[in-house]
Amino acid sequence: MSSADPLPALLVAVPAVILACQAGAAVCRRLGQPPVVGEIATGILLGPSLLGWIWPQAQAALFPASVLPYTSVLGQLGLLAFMFLVGLELDLKNLRGHTRVAVAVSQAGMLLPLALGALLAIAMYGGFAPDGVGRTPFTLFMAVAMSITAFPVLARILIDRGLYGTPLGALAMACAAVDDVVAWCLLALVVALSSAGSPMEAATTAGLAVVFTLFMLYAVRPLLARWAVRADRAGDAMVLVALFSGLSLSALATDRIGVHALFGAFLFGVITPRTGGRIEVAAARLRAFTVPVLLPLFFVHTGLRTDIGGLTASPELWLWTGAILAVAFLGKWGGAAGAARASGRPWRDALSIGALMNCRGLTELVVLNVGLELGVIGPQLFTMLVLMALVTTAITSPALTRLRAAEASGKDGTAGKNGAAAPDQAPAPPENALSRP
Repeated sequence: MSSADPLPALLVAVPAVILACQAGAAVCRRLGQPPVVGEIATGILLGPSLLGWIWPQAQAALFPASVLPYTSVLGQLGLLAFMFLVGLELDLKNLRGHTRVAVAVSQAGMLLPLALGALLAIAMYGGFAPDGVGRTPFTLFMAVAMSITAFPVLARILIDRGLYGTPLGALAMACAAVDDVVAWCLLALVVALSSAGSPMEAATTAGLAVVFTLFMLYAVRPLLARWAVRADRAGDAMVLVALFSGLSLSALATDRIGVHALFGAFLFGVITPRTGGRIEVAAARLRAFTVPVLLPLFFVHTGLRTDIGGLTASPELWLWTGAILAVAFLGKWGGAAGAARASGRPWRDALSIGALMNCRGLTELVVLNVGLELGVIGPQLFTMLVLMALVTTAITSPALTRLRAAEASGKDGTAGKNGAAAPDQAPAPPENALSRP
């Protein structure tokens, strides 16, 4: 092999990243945190925020410039597969029995952070918007970034707390599902506005995206439903190949349209039938490789773009970071909790729903990377928002534990003195029921 061949360096970087992220996930799991918190933190620590600061030679040796394009592509492939899995697991049937409350909580959990995020963007536009970025796409992007809920992370927290399948868990999942759909639609609009050179191009992109969505829903989805009936007679390998090919082609279509490949992968997951043993087995196999092997490369890709040291240049930057955190908590947690309480839920349930809806996790990182790649936000603001995603995700699990502790101990009368479990506890679903992050 020639000295310019990146393969040897890639064979060092990939296992190092995977093992480091697994170690970070294991530490956070022992601390009662979702594994994704450790993986995000590990990605940041391997970047200029720590490793590149204290030992730049080691970072340069681990991630030479010749390797970065390959790790980035592998991470993007993992992200596409993960977005397909998110769409596959997004079941709007959770709305049954919770429609009124779910719609109210979802609207408040979106509208308040959207409004507060827009106001924050107006204040930050002059100092943080990159040159040439219009006020409208910058404002809309910040509004969307403040309104994200990480559906997969929320599901994992509910499973770990024994709340998945309970009335509280079902309501939270329903609200998160609605939020996910709305947030991705708004982000598609941001991409269209940012990528288009004129309002007419933006309108054309949006129109093509709508046409493609309708085509997938009313033409491809029935075909997939008929194929799913026969899929059980096919081999597991062929079903896996069909699913991966489908998500890739769908991602390619939306990329050509101009609304990012992630939307195509997500949409293909949404329309793929959730029944059929072969499809479930194929999805489980895709998940088993994607989550522990490919996604860590995306976390490190994000970490290499995150430079916390750059925020030390001025105390004002930390004040803006604090303002972003305040808006994130007030908008998402406050809006969702207030709406849940106004809909008749007890205060503890309302605050629990608000805490869960405030969880941003990997979904937020996806959105932020899209914004950075489009040039809608710059590196400093990207770092601030990554920190916000990490803090809001890390606070969710302990906040939920504290909120449910009084109930479990019988302080509010929902658990008896004999130690009986609270009525909203339920057995966790199988381990492979949801994407790991």
